[in-house]
Amino acid sequence: MKLYVIAGESSGDAHAAALMKELLGLVPDIEFYGAGGPMMREVGGSYIFQWTQEAVLGLWDVLMKYPYFRTQFYRMFHEIAQLQPDAVIFVDYPGFNLRLASYLHRKGFRKKKIYYISPQVWAWNRGRIPRMAKFLDLMMCIFPFEKPLYEASGLRTEFVGHPMLARLEKRRILGGRDPKLIGLLPGSREREVRRIFPIMLEAATILRKKDPSLRFEASAASEKMAALIKKTAKAKGFAGIPIAVHDAAGLMQRAAVGMVASGTATMEASFFRFPFVLLYKVSWLTFIPGRLLVKVRHLGMPNILAGRTMIPEFIQHQARPTSIADAVWELYRSESARSSMIKGMDEIILQLAEVDAGRRAAEVVLHELNRKISLPSDATRARSL
Repeated sequence: MKLYVIAGESSGDAHAAALMKELLGLVPDIEFYGAGGPMMREVGGSYIFQWTQEAVLGLWDVLMKYPYFRTQFYRMFHEIAQLQPDAVIFVDYPGFNLRLASYLHRKGFRKKKIYYISPQVWAWNRGRIPRMAKFLDLMMCIFPFEKPLYEASGLRTEFVGHPMLARLEKRRILGGRDPKLIGLLPGSREREVRRIFPIMLEAATILRKKDPSLRFEASAASEKMAALIKKTAKAKGFAGIPIAVHDAAGLMQRAAVGMVASGTATMEASFFRFPFVLLYKVSWLTFIPGRLLVKVRHLGMPNILAGRTMIPEFIQHQARPTSIADAVWELYRSESARSSMIKGMDEIILQLAEVDAGRRAAEVVLHELNRKISLPSDATRARSL
């Protein structure tokens, strides 16, 4: 069996690698091809092209790197056409993956096209869902409310649970929180760090004036980001700030409260019951068209799942250091505020519960490919939760 897997950024790389491991556990002779990051390459070998370091955010980044992505688009298309894999599995990254899936369909590729980590088109363009049903064979979603939205268009959909849960469960650490430590998690992309981390440090300066005993620690997704964070911190008067490289999970469990850039980290923080405020800022060229398209009230997935403003959001022009510092201070000094937020976090994480989500996703893929894998019924899975 040959499978072609495409993920476009670090979170997708992690989810795809986990799925690939589960698939190999069930069918050891699978050959993997595709594009992703180091985790996928570790599982799938040298036929996985590494490109997640080129991940972009927003219209401006896309325009700047358009020639590169155009080259990769046609390179992958021709590779898939030549390999004729049993299935192409698209993992998140909708701006690229949906276009490639549609193009493959138009060009006559009739093998299975499976989407994993469903794109959040329900937030910005639900009209695309019926069109997706024409060129995708199966959607695997990780949030329960997505299943009926996709199924209404005729797209076969399976809720497989969030793969984050099993991965993060392995990252739990013993010990309590440091009551004087505030965690700063500015995101994984360079543009995010450049725009968001200085704001976090300005808010930290205000907090340090309120309580000089407060300490701060930042999280970096790579050594490159750690160097940028270190340089920025020094310029803002925070020389020597500790930096947790590749250990956001540890910081989320050690710090009392924190500031987190919008993205996957907000759900991870919710899993670890880490009280935080959400920040986000992009270029206005990216923000304005994006804001016109987005149809949901909240940006952070924890708030979307909760259906309310459980976590304070400071987006774009609202990301002012004084406002952010006030919100963090309120969380820091108020046990009731922290407890209320943690209760909400527990409720949304419970929504995502699925027995061994990674294995469930692998079983769904193999079942779609007519491999004889016995899937547990919804009732059986519910009883085992």
